[in-house]
Amino acid sequence: MRHCLLALWLGCLLLLAACNNQPWPADAAARNTLFTAVIENSPRHLDPTASYWNNETPFTYQIYETAYGYHYLKRPFQLQPKLAVAVAKPRYVGADGQPLPEDAPADQVAESIYDIRIKPGVRFQPHPAFALDEQGRHRYHGLPPGALGERRTPLDFEHQGTRELVAEDFVYALKRQATTRITAPIFSVFADVIVGLRDYAAVIKAEDQRLRAGLDPASLDKPFLDFRKFPLAGATAPEPHLLRLRIKGKNPQWNYWMQITFTAPVPWEADAFYANPGFAERSLTLDSWPVGTGPYMLVENVKDLRLAMVRNPHYRGDPYPCEGEPADRAAGLLADCGKPTPFIDRMEFAVEREEVSRRGKFRQGYYDIEVFERVDTGMDYLVAMQDSEDVRREYREKGFRLNRDSDVNSYFIGFNMLDPLLGHGKNAADAERSRKLRQAIGIAIDWEEYSKIFPKKSGVAAMGPVPPGIFGSREGTRAGLNPVTHTWVEDASLPAGGRAVRRPIADAKRLLAEAGYANGRDERNGKPLVLNYDVYYPATPERKPEIDWVVRQFAKLGIQLEVRATDNNQFQDKVRKGQYQVFWLGWNADYPDAENFLFLLYSKAGKTLYDGENTANYNSPEYDRLFEQMKVLEDGPDKQALIDQLVAITQQDMPWTMGFFPYASAATQGWVLNYKPAVMIRDHGRYLRLDVPRRTAAQAAWNAPVWWPLVAGGALLLLALWGGRRVLRRREQTDARGRLKPQ
Repeated sequence: MRHCLLALWLGCLLLLAACNNQPWPADAAARNTLFTAVIENSPRHLDPTASYWNNETPFTYQIYETAYGYHYLKRPFQLQPKLAVAVAKPRYVGADGQPLPEDAPADQVAESIYDIRIKPGVRFQPHPAFALDEQGRHRYHGLPPGALGERRTPLDFEHQGTRELVAEDFVYALKRQATTRITAPIFSVFADVIVGLRDYAAVIKAEDQRLRAGLDPASLDKPFLDFRKFPLAGATAPEPHLLRLRIKGKNPQWNYWMQITFTAPVPWEADAFYANPGFAERSLTLDSWPVGTGPYMLVENVKDLRLAMVRNPHYRGDPYPCEGEPADRAAGLLADCGKPTPFIDRMEFAVEREEVSRRGKFRQGYYDIEVFERVDTGMDYLVAMQDSEDVRREYREKGFRLNRDSDVNSYFIGFNMLDPLLGHGKNAADAERSRKLRQAIGIAIDWEEYSKIFPKKSGVAAMGPVPPGIFGSREGTRAGLNPVTHTWVEDASLPAGGRAVRRPIADAKRLLAEAGYANGRDERNGKPLVLNYDVYYPATPERKPEIDWVVRQFAKLGIQLEVRATDNNQFQDKVRKGQYQVFWLGWNADYPDAENFLFLLYSKAGKTLYDGENTANYNSPEYDRLFEQMKVLEDGPDKQALIDQLVAITQQDMPWTMGFFPYASAATQGWVLNYKPAVMIRDHGRYLRLDVPRRTAAQAAWNAPVWWPLVAGGALLLLALWGGRRVLRRREQTDARGRLKPQ
């Protein structure tokens, strides 16, 4: 019996231990380590040539560096040098190769030549790919089969090395865009821009076929494909620290590509190292173990479980910024001005599939940032604070940082301008009828109401296609008002001197009647006006309220909306065939330039005719003319004037209802300092700092064990055991008739 009691007590203690939700070691809170989550799965690609997904950027943007980056604090976003000495300005040449002036018309520019000076003294992280023997030869290149032994990661190799970054590493990276070995999602874009890259791809394909001739196609082992052997006309290194790029035509947006990790330098030694036999079978590849010059290096990668990065000991310590927006100083974002980065020693990432579990660990203080690369996780917490006084009190007492700002992405409802009812029409009269119909719908769809009803997906109602934070945007000002859908109400207490107010539904009904559809009926035949609404996600219970809301917006005008919910593949098939009328769409900026939003309405990017990103199939010769002038200009007054004209055209023609710019709000603990969320800023790891004592104290306070249930449960258990023991002893002392046995 005593053994049973002991076993039960031990079981209770184990049960108490199992209730601990701590995903990290017991002493983790006291370390200078940031803890966060990656949602769903491990990163698919950490090779910068292939990496294109959000859950990869926490690693690629901390491990790799690019020539340029965005200023961490300033808005609108500003390019600044990172590995480069300065942001290079191009020089132009004509078709005859002769120099052209800076203000040369775009149609005269055959090439833009960028000479980018690379900072000397930058070194790659420690890695066995660079390790040399006593004779100066690479120790781990060209190894024989079986030489890998029991090693599983680059850290398992006895010798590590490094070397200085040179311009050739950028050239090698751009050449790798032509690879046949891994996916290269941006190759087609670069092939249209970088001189000679498309022809270079044909050379590389032939070389790869030669190297793999006679080898087992199913084998993971592949001979080293050395891109250095073949020159690329558009990317050269005339000097060790001078990168020269030749870009087709006049392309001011090219500099933005130089801050995306597709253009991050790649050392040839890494390709040679990972080409050793047997390495790929153990995931010893650049896709799993990247090699960069950034502030962090990967030291752990357990698929679908966890990843970890530590400081790169060779990182040069670029200083924290000393300038920002007016509110940044009051927010404490300039307190570390000039200090060398990074501030954090280690970053731990747990692969977390369950949303409830992830949020629970954040509320307990076990995650410093709920999801490192996401800027929308904070909205759930903000909404929960509105719904419950207890929740609001808890979050405020715990000091969660839940910033909320609009970001450089958008959602909108648009119209297929090829549709005879909604589109450009066959003649001027048809075009005017359709335009008034679209304008009426644009007024009726109340995006301000949408944000109130669906606060987790809320944002700022858009006046035009260009979001705040982008040069040329006038959102939030009287100059940016959309006169078709809104009016301006003066209010001296507001920073802008007033605010935009949506026009009354009576204005929409008046336009609808002028279009010939009074009360939602076609005056020509008396039939009700019915439109098809294509939604590129299934009509799940979670989505149904949003779909119903859209239906109600059209119903304000008496317009019937037929919902056609499809998956993304079906939706893409419909738009390529032009078989749609009304659609919902979102857009995330590739780079912070108005061109990246305004090209969505450029006729030559039409979805149905050209398979481009102009899903509305909008076609305006005047818009196209102004857009072609605008896209080749640098930021300045001339570009601003053209952007204003382009926005005004879209407001009048209404190919979109403009929609809204969703808020950015990341869930972050109060002890995470220097955090300023933005979808364009992905290298923020180097700027973050932890108040470790505050975290340690908070975790202890928020997760103090509650002992009384265990004590009470133990007492009840003992009582039950005592009672059971008495019954058992009595049964042992009586016979079948219930009489006491003789002693």
